[in-house]
Amino acid sequence: MRILHTSDWHIGKRIAGRDRLREQTAVLDEIADICDREGAELVLIAGDVFDTFLPSAEAEGVFFHAVKRLAEKGRCVLAVSGNHDDPARLTASASLAEERGIFLYGNDGRIPRIIPRAGVRATEAGAHHIVFANERGDAIFVNVLPYPNEARLREEKTQDESYAEQMRRWIGAGQKENARALPSVFLSHLFVAGGSVTEGEREIDLGGARAVAPDLLPADGYVALGHLHKRQCIRKNIVYSGSILPYSFDEAGAQKSVTVFDLDKNGIHDLHAVPLTAGKQLIRLEEADIERAAALLRQYPDHYIELTLHLSEPMTSAQVRALKEANEGLVSIVPQVRAEAWQDVPSLRRQMGAGELFGAYYKSIYAEEPPKRLLELFLSLTEEEHET
Repeated sequence: MRILHTSDWHIGKRIAGRDRLREQTAVLDEIADICDREGAELVLIAGDVFDTFLPSAEAEGVFFHAVKRLAEKGRCVLAVSGNHDDPARLTASASLAEERGIFLYGNDGRIPRIIPRAGVRATEAGAHHIVFANERGDAIFVNVLPYPNEARLREEKTQDESYAEQMRRWIGAGQKENARALPSVFLSHLFVAGGSVTEGEREIDLGGARAVAPDLLPADGYVALGHLHKRQCIRKNIVYSGSILPYSFDEAGAQKSVTVFDLDKNGIHDLHAVPLTAGKQLIRLEEADIERAAALLRQYPDHYIELTLHLSEPMTSAQVRALKEANEGLVSIVPQVRAEAWQDVPSLRRQMGAGELFGAYYKSIYAEEPPKRLLELFLSLTEEEHET
């Protein structure tokens, strides 16, 4: 069976307040076209469908449009909730979606209905697994584990199990349902130890307490993961497909993609990434002159831009306005002002009072006087320090 793996759509996510729903719609339409071109029979969505627990009506509309298109031509779609999704909200339409071959798993333990249909169809389902078969008689088993949110961790924790022990139990609960030893996929939204993160991932536990060791994941079959936005293979069969758009500037220039592969009784075949081209790219630019920076910005009309400026003095509001007019895709200006005058602070401290020194420093950075409330707060802190 030919399968397409995608994740981390983050529908509704903005960049510096800029709406990206049109881009997200375009790239999801592109994924549907890839399904047609590649002959995909099953689409796996590994979580973070939405960017927030309460997506807008427009974001939900983009989702429904996308999965409807993906389920055309006899395909099935299977999605699990991620850490950004409200599992209950994501699966609210599950009973209707199943009639179109779309299966949505949250953390409620609901068992999908088996509904006869042409093309690929679900033939067996449980709270932790689902089996799909095509008209040629090929079948695959999918072990399903939505993102284990805090509510589930609290409810299902027994005898002070560690996170690793809970994960082992949950993964095992799905695997044991594969009584016929069908070719298998493990679909989940997890942070696997050794994965490479970007600035776009929120709530990733970098301390390691919630990191899943690769050895806990199934050794056989394909492991389809979401959570990390950079496409990567932790092990040959453990794959993060990555986000559908670059969502942070440390992904500037990154090539986004979906993963396509064949799975049968002999294992994984023809695994390859298919590039995504829709949506604006992110780029980081640097300059040391305002006029040259404006000219540089005009060379990238279809990008979102982070501009770093190396300056000898603060920018004026007029200069900031001129840069934004040069390219409406400029979303971030990072001024780096050389401040040689502040290298000898002890000497300046003898010449100026604390308030004057703070005001002068603030003005050197922002080209304006500090707000009165901020100055008062600073002076109150220096008084407290003096009193102690």
